[in-house]
Amino acid sequence: MSCDCAAAAMSSSSDAVAAARKGRLKQRYDNEFRLVAGCVPYRVKKGDEGSNPCSSDAAGVEVLMISTPNRADMVFPKGGWEDDEDVYQAASREAMEEAGVKGDINRAALGHWVFKSKSSQNSTSPRGACKGYIFAMEVTEELDSWPEQDTHSRRWVSPREAYQLCRYDWMREALTALLERLSVIEPVATAATPELTDQAGMYMMLQASSDGAVALC
Repeated sequence: MSCDCAAAAMSSSSDAVAAARKGRLKQRYDNEFRLVAGCVPYRVKKGDEGSNPCSSDAAGVEVLMISTPNRADMVFPKGGWEDDEDVYQAASREAMEEAGVKGDINRAALGHWVFKSKSSQNSTSPRGACKGYIFAMEVTEELDSWPEQDTHSRRWVSPREAYQLCRYDWMREALTALLERLSVIEPVATAATPELTDQAGMYMMLQASSDGAVALC
């Protein structure tokens, strides 16, 4: 069952709302790739007695997702990695700015992916593309107010619901990596040749590896 974060017990009203970083003056690049960082925020609750221990929902894992304007699906927080912070700080900052949460980042990335804009999807050049590093964050604090709450609402959901809400397949891959790490599910073997998909006209798997994929977004 999902849980509205506004009623979460961990919320904190004492934190002042910091302004979100804007612009790309400090943006990091790897050659022509814009570098981004993000995370899958999660928490683990005690399961109810008598629940199925093989169920990922019964394992007590919930993940935090955020909405974007005019869309029914949801995303995990991510954004530009800037030159005055390391990648873990960038992922943590994006979680605070977009989802209003703080927590402990696991420094072993869930994976890295390459994101291409729709305008450059037919180009072989990295121009206009982003390379993103996604981490697991165990949430320890929820803020009552956060910089981008006017454009991003937040919602705790079960893994089952998260798979349905994820906008892109790379998000499902990151979620799967998190559940594997938490020993909620058995490791999933990577297919040798991925099936081409079109997630709402915005996503296409272009290459497969154990820790990354190329996507359109």
